[in-house]
Amino acid sequence: MRLAVGIEYRGSGFQGWQRQHGARSVQACVEEALGRVANHAVAVVTAGRTDSGVHATGQVVHFDTDSRRQAYGWQRGANSWLPGDVAVTWVCPVHDDFHARFSALSRSYRYVILNQKTRPGVLRGLVAWDYRPLDTQRMRNAALPLLGEHDFSGFRAAGCQAKSATRTLHALDVRRHGSWVCIDVRANAFLQHMVRNLVGVLAAIGAGERPQEWATEVLAGRNRRLGGVTAPACGLYLTAVEYPSPIGIPEPPEPIRFW
Repeated sequence: MRLAVGIEYRGSGFQGWQRQHGARSVQACVEEALGRVANHAVAVVTAGRTDSGVHATGQVVHFDTDSRRQAYGWQRGANSWLPGDVAVTWVCPVHDDFHARFSALSRSYRYVILNQKTRPGVLRGLVAWDYRPLDTQRMRNAALPLLGEHDFSGFRAAGCQAKSATRTLHALDVRRHGSWVCIDVRANAFLQHMVRNLVGVLAAIGAGERPQEWATEVLAGRNRRLGGVTAPACGLYLTAVEYPSPIGIPEPPEPIRFW
């Protein structure tokens, strides 16, 4: 049978999602925990690989097993073996043709910035910090031309291995909540560092260091060297993966917030 699993994790203590030799990864922790419950080796397929330091509240994976357990048994058993910075939030059976990555319609990320003069202490590693006063209206105006289907080569990492840089950006919203600036992004898929590079460009515009048109210029230039600084990983959260409704995947949790 095939099972889909919801996962949340604090990315600060991991070298990213993907299993790596000699490095702590979320994938290795999840596979080991599920394997202990299944009593056999488990290989999970993820909806989206996150980079080192990136968090998730709505990650989705699937795996195949011959072991029979109730959904809650899988969840409770896996959580008993997982470290404290990873948790299984739900488990449900799915059809054999379900694929965590290829069945997904979209992915959503939230980027959280503490926008004040002093750096965070308690929330270090969980949020980004920018001492520059950010004009969120300027950032929203700059983001509008980026919506839709485009070649996002100007916003991809230099080492990105995706065959095509064309993606469809469904939503890009910038909001302020007191000292917090929240950037919500939804697309059919993302390139490596795409969200963090988008945030880096928008933050420079919000700080008045670049004109509003700069985001469009970076998009049109299709060259990463034309873009700005990549925003730090600590502010980024994978919040949701959307699937067709008949599949029966549970609704994602409310996106992370600190206000």
